Amino acid sequence: MLELEAKSLLDLLQKFPNEEACINHLETLYSVNGELNSPFSPGSKVYKLKNHWYRCKDTGKNFNVKTKTIFENTKIPLRTWFVAIWFASSHKKGISSYQLARDIQVTQKTAWFMLHRIREAFKEANGIKLTGTIEIDETFVGGKNKNRHRDKKVKNSQGRSFKDKTPVIGMLERGGNLVAKVIESTKGKHLTPIITRYAAKDAVLYTDEWQGYNNVKNLYDHDFIDHSVKQYSKGDVCTNRIEGFWGIFKRGIKGIYHKTSRRYLHYYVNEFVFRYNFRDFSEGVRFNLALYCFIKNRLTYNELTHEVA
Repeated sequence: MLELEAKSLLDLLQKFPNEEACINHLETLYSVNGELNSPFSPGSKVYKLKNHWYRCKDTGKNFNVKTKTIFENTKIPLRTWFVAIWFASSHKKGISSYQLARDIQVTQKTAWFMLHRIREAFKEANGIKLTGTIEIDETFVGGKNKNRHRDKKVKNSQGRSFKDKTPVIGMLERGGNLVAKVIESTKGKHLTPIITRYAAKDAVLYTDEWQGYNNVKNLYDHDFIDHSVKQYSKGDVCTNRIEGFWGIFKRGIKGIYHKTSRRYLHYYVNEFVFRYNFRDFSEGVRFNLALYCFIKNRLTYNELTHEVA
């Protein structure tokens, strides 16, 4: 990983004073053995042209370091993008589109789109295969019914009902990475496929007593704690670490974003997982890791606004 000696936003701005410096950094970061790969034909010989342009031998197409990335055809200067990425990757609880718009002097709509494009790219960190001991828990995102005004209360939404909330499953490898995904429901038919996809076959699973985990008992070494009898640990068996992540996640949603819709919640989940999985890295390394995520993840405005809810 290319080390970036930047510990603060001021360091970042000094490191990248203009567009040329940003392009040079991306070219260095995205190069393999000193050469850029063709986005049209990986492995093709690449010819260097003038003004940071290149040509793919196999296809005859010209490209630059922005082609097929989040930066392609953007009207926002790279330096401004870099500041937005720095905020998104370093602020523990995130940054709102209203605050980002003020900080980088763009419209709130533009800041909202930029942040969602960044969050979409962050999904690269939210799908790592987990091994060893894995704590699994679900949470529900949405306001508490008891706190709503009388005419906004949702009937029959107590307990694990999610008529007014969105369920999210989290899987945390002890001493390792986290995977979190928005799910349709907390029934076994929706929990089991996620668990088997991301948990190694020889993993040890710790959950609570929820019956939705019954299916994995025959697939994994599995133990649980019973919250219904106020049991929160049983020797080494607990889900305290994943519950700790839910605390960070929900404080970010409530304190920074205030609320999120079911339609866009998975983007916010990606964001918090990215920061959590790279929490032990320096600010500069985490920034470069974020830039790596943008090589092949390019969300368009039409895809964002016209996706199926």
